[in-house]
Amino acid sequence: MKSWNGNKNLKTSKYTEVNGKRHAIYEELHRELSEMWSEGHDEKQLQTTKCSGNAMKRNNRAGLAIRCVAVPAIHLSLTWVGCMSLALAQQAVAQQSTTARGVGSAADLGYPRLVDITTATGIRFEHLSSPEQKFIVESMGGGVALIDYDRDGWPDIYFTNAPSVEMALHGTKAKSALFHNNHDGTFTDVSDKAGVGYPCWAMGASVGDYNNDGWPDLLVTCFGGVVLYRNNGDGTFTDTTKGAGLSSDSLWATGAVFGDYDGDGWADLFVAHYVDFHLDNVPAFGSSATCKYMGIDVQCGPRGLKGSSDNLYHNNRDGTFTDVSTKSGVGDVEGRFGLTAIWSDFDNDGKLDLLVTNDSQPNYLYQGDGKGGFKDIGISSGVALSDDGAEQANMGVAIGDYLHTGRMSLFISHFDNEYATLYRNDGEAGFADCSEVSGIAKATRGYVGWGDAFVDFDNDGWQDLFLVNGHVYPQVDSIHKEIKYLEPKLLFLNQRNGKFKNISKQAGGAIQTPQVSRGLAVGDLFNDGRLEAVVENLVGGPMILRPEGGAANHWISFQLEDAGGNHLALNARVRVEAGDLTQLGEVISGGSYLSQNDLRVHFGLGNHQLVDRATILWPDGKVETLTHLAADRFYSIREGAGVIGFRLPGAGKVK
Repeated sequence: MKSWNGNKNLKTSKYTEVNGKRHAIYEELHRELSEMWSEGHDEKQLQTTKCSGNAMKRNNRAGLAIRCVAVPAIHLSLTWVGCMSLALAQQAVAQQSTTARGVGSAADLGYPRLVDITTATGIRFEHLSSPEQKFIVESMGGGVALIDYDRDGWPDIYFTNAPSVEMALHGTKAKSALFHNNHDGTFTDVSDKAGVGYPCWAMGASVGDYNNDGWPDLLVTCFGGVVLYRNNGDGTFTDTTKGAGLSSDSLWATGAVFGDYDGDGWADLFVAHYVDFHLDNVPAFGSSATCKYMGIDVQCGPRGLKGSSDNLYHNNRDGTFTDVSTKSGVGDVEGRFGLTAIWSDFDNDGKLDLLVTNDSQPNYLYQGDGKGGFKDIGISSGVALSDDGAEQANMGVAIGDYLHTGRMSLFISHFDNEYATLYRNDGEAGFADCSEVSGIAKATRGYVGWGDAFVDFDNDGWQDLFLVNGHVYPQVDSIHKEIKYLEPKLLFLNQRNGKFKNISKQAGGAIQTPQVSRGLAVGDLFNDGRLEAVVENLVGGPMILRPEGGAANHWISFQLEDAGGNHLALNARVRVEAGDLTQLGEVISGGSYLSQNDLRVHFGLGNHQLVDRATILWPDGKVETLTHLAADRFYSIREGAGVIGFRLPGAGKVK
């Protein structure tokens, strides 16, 4: 794969051993760099000391004592350096944005309201749960997937379901559900016809075309392995788990993602695993120190339980897979508590990398060599730990180029005594924790976050952040007036200067409805150029949110088809230039929290009615450029053939 390099940035982090653990230490450079900028200096040698207030606190989940560390002089570039240097961030985006958006209401900013339209869609589904949630396996499911399984150009929805421990012990199953998009704002349950209603104790789902027949297949992760559904192309699926060589997985599978890591044109499969949990030997509720929360008895785990290794399966090109976990270097020999995973070329070197979030433990960032080998650079890249060097809960993960730098940054959701982490991609395999300075940290403390997304609900060309929440312990309602089991969702407006504004209470009452949310998938359900959010809740029915009102901004959408294999064009990238806007999007399998977004790549264009240039970087490294594309259309693009059709908003067929 050919690489795109954005601005090259030096990392502003050093690592030090503290009580046998490595901690990321970032320099506070705001004052010094601001002075340097005003004096016209291009670079400078600095001696700084980092000692944040949060770093001096003891992290409850990680249990780590962090001390102040003096950092030697570092050679620094002024392109992008240090999250504390927002003055420089503003300079970097000045070419694409005149001013940050103000502090008025969402309506004042021209932002749409997010309206709950679930009832109107006709979707009737309920995720099963036990009221007490006495076991960790009962609280971690709820992934949701958007999959255009019949290739009619309209996203369909698959909800996963899971029983309680008591139900499972009595042989009672929980039914997952596939809803077909009727093209009129409603959906029909086709689970029985499709044959996907009872895969397993389902956790989450992802989409890929493992046999390269052009039809999207469905992978369901389970408490007890995975289930691979092959799309038959006639509205039905066949369980091919055993025939594909995946039935030997009996572990608690969580996040699974398809991606062609070796560039042979066939989608490979990575499966993350969580804790080693068995129904015939469940840890007793409240039985040990790791089964307590704020002095009350709760479910046990993940700490105190044994973790499980992960698996990477190479596609044999004949409908089967081979386990290459150990050979590749991504087998997780430590057995961390794996949750969500995502493939992307994070360092823009033309080779796929793999991010794996680990609950209460350092994340993995596996840097790929393009030949099937990987090296964990989680610590050195800055994404393994928080800015204070603490291990965090690491549940859901979203990727996006929120600053228009040509690099994919990360947003990871966490537990209530932590904060959601915004890792800005600074290039050269380096990330900076910008959670505090962006305004994200303060607004997300006190919530247990799960599914998340960089999403442009208002089509202004700048990705905002959306996060769904819900606690894991129903018992919190009895002890704490601030922390609740049911929690609202959070929406952050991109201020175009590295900062985000919390507009959750201004974006309509629907997202303020407290729920126990888990999965989140984003896509244009109704083909009208606006992105909807599908939320799966652990308790009760889902919520489908539709943006209504706001500015009438323009947009463009791309359905990509790789002609030489990898037909879904997973990890293909599109760079769109429209006037003063330059954006980057990518076709992604999996992500969020155990969920799957629409595989089409959507861009808001603001007031631009024309895309001057769309550059596609295909998975095989070829680059294709399209010019003068009219806005407000869905384009179908085939590698080497260019535009093979387009669809107007609401249209039934591609022209």
